[in-house]
Amino acid sequence: MKAIELKAFGNPAEVVELSDVVDVGAPAPEEVVIALEASPINATDLMIIAGRYGVLPQLPSILGVEGVGRVAAVGAAVKHLKEGDRALVPVMQPAWTERIKTRATWLRPLPEADVAQLAMLGINPATAYLLLTDIVALKPGDWVIQNGANSATARAVIAIAKSLGLKTVNVVRRQELGPELLALGGDVVLADGADLPKRVAAETGKARIRLGLDMVGDAATQNLANALADNGVVVVYSAMSGKSLLGPGPAMIFRNLSIRGFWLFTWYKTASADKITKMYEHLAPMIASGAITAPVAGTYSFAHYRQALANAAKFAGKVILQPA
Repeated sequence: MKAIELKAFGNPAEVVELSDVVDVGAPAPEEVVIALEASPINATDLMIIAGRYGVLPQLPSILGVEGVGRVAAVGAAVKHLKEGDRALVPVMQPAWTERIKTRATWLRPLPEADVAQLAMLGINPATAYLLLTDIVALKPGDWVIQNGANSATARAVIAIAKSLGLKTVNVVRRQELGPELLALGGDVVLADGADLPKRVAAETGKARIRLGLDMVGDAATQNLANALADNGVVVVYSAMSGKSLLGPGPAMIFRNLSIRGFWLFTWYKTASADKITKMYEHLAPMIASGAITAPVAGTYSFAHYRQALANAAKFAGKVILQPA
C-alpha cells in the first residue's frame, strides 16, 4: 500500500517520500482497519518534518497526526464499530497511508458530514473543547478571552463556547477580521495592543474574566494576562509568534495570576476511553451541523504531496490529503 514517509528531519521537499509499505493485513480480534479518506496537514506535521516537535518518531516513519476514514474490517471481538462506519484515525497514529490498523476502543461511528471537516475533528476541536472544560470551572454566562482568534482552534473555541453558554472576547492582529468572527458567533472582536485590558473592560461591562487562551506568545501573552480578573489563568497551547512569551510580573504576584501550558497529547496519556468518547460525541455533531468549520486551502492526492506540503506551509487554511 502507499504511504507518505519521513526519511530524515529537514526540508519537506528533500526528506518526505511517497513509498510502498507493507499492508496492515487483517485485524486481530480487538482491532479494526480503517481505509483513509482524508487527512489534514497540520502545523504539527510540519514541525515533526523539521525535527522541532515535542515528540519525534523513529525514522523512517509514516507521517500524519489525524484523519478520517471508513472501517474496512473489524476483529471478531469488536463491538464499537462495524464495517462501513466512518471513524477517526486515532490522534498521533500515522494517518498518511491507505489503511490504518488500531485497537482504540473509544472510537465511535461518525455522522455523515463534509469529509474534509471531519478529518480535522481529532486535534483542533478537541484542544478547544478541553481548554474550555478541563482547566477552569466555568458556568454559562462566563467570559473567556483568546488571541490568535482567526486560527482553526480559536474558531472551534468560539463555536464550542457558544454551545456551553460561554461568551468570548476574540483578539486578532487585524481588525478587519472582526465581521467574519462575529458571524461565527464571537461576542467581541478586538485588535491586540498594550491597551487591550481597558478595551476589554469597556466591551464586556468589566466582566470578571478568569480564563485566557494564548496561542501567540511574545507581548500578546502579557496583554491577555492583564485583561484577566484576579486569580485568572492564561493557558498557552501554541506559540505561533516563534518568540518567548512575556508575563506581567507584578500582576502575577499581587493578583495571583498564573500561566500554564496545555498539550493535547499529554492529556491523552491519562484520559480514559469514556472521557475521550464523551468529548467527541459532543464535537462530532457540531462538525456535521457546520457549527465547527475551518477554511480549506486545497485538497491533494498522495501523488501530489509535495505541492500539498508547500501550500500548507503558507498557513492560509488547511490543506487536505487523500489517498487518490
